[in-house]
Amino acid sequence: MDNLTLIAIKASLAGGKEILEVYNQDDFEVQLKSDDSPLTKADQLAHNAIMSFLESTGIPVLSEEGREMNFDERKAWSKLWIVDPLDGTKEFIKRNGEFTVNVALVENGVPVLGVIYVPVKKELYFSNKEIGSFKVERVGSTTSVPEDINVLMEAGEKLPVEDEDRSFTIVGSRSHMSKETEEFVSQLKEKHQDLEVLSKGSSLKICMVAEGSADVYPRFAPTMEWDTAAGQAIAMNAGFEMVRSDDNSSLVYNKEDLLNPWFIVRKQN
Repeated sequence: MDNLTLIAIKASLAGGKEILEVYNQDDFEVQLKSDDSPLTKADQLAHNAIMSFLESTGIPVLSEEGREMNFDERKAWSKLWIVDPLDGTKEFIKRNGEFTVNVALVENGVPVLGVIYVPVKKELYFSNKEIGSFKVERVGSTTSVPEDINVLMEAGEKLPVEDEDRSFTIVGSRSHMSKETEEFVSQLKEKHQDLEVLSKGSSLKICMVAEGSADVYPRFAPTMEWDTAAGQAIAMNAGFEMVRSDDNSSLVYNKEDLLNPWFIVRKQN
């Protein structure tokens, strides 16, 4: 598991390097996918860089920017990588830095390993079910990754990092705040007089709960499996839960329909 975690970390950093090269250009072209979501050159370059690492594992890959995988083929996969080479393309286009590279390993529908890299801040979140979840700062290239996962763990902080002095904090989407989310926030305001609502892009919202800088992330708007798999692994392995809003069951992956149900990330009840 540790070796696969190191490969996923190197893949994420390589993807992040490609993203920053486009991000730092004066101008870049934006296209629209079939669902009208934006696509940049950085998405595809990051996908190619990530694949150059993950293909060596022999484990199949489901990526937002990869070829469409038929469920008849995917349903036989008990283990697979789920990848979003550039999560938060809208934030990338806005140049606010709130975008990530997401790489997850899923076994029998459950994310067991997750890596999220924040290229602009050079922040790395990594996790597997054996070691827990960690955050390391100032990680900039694949050459800075040691061959021993323990060295990286010692360089970082184990999640969550408790912060008792802050208000009860809800984190929500910067680009997708729905009416249902606003109603959820209103209900919590009745329970918590000292309450703060923050907005973040991409999978950073899940990371905020996992690291202890937010208490809950409600998502009552569409997401896809590659948006959440890495974050779910990091949250679960840090002692949190990511559950459906309708029945409190954990999200599962490699479904026939890759659209996620509405969900909530929070402390385990």
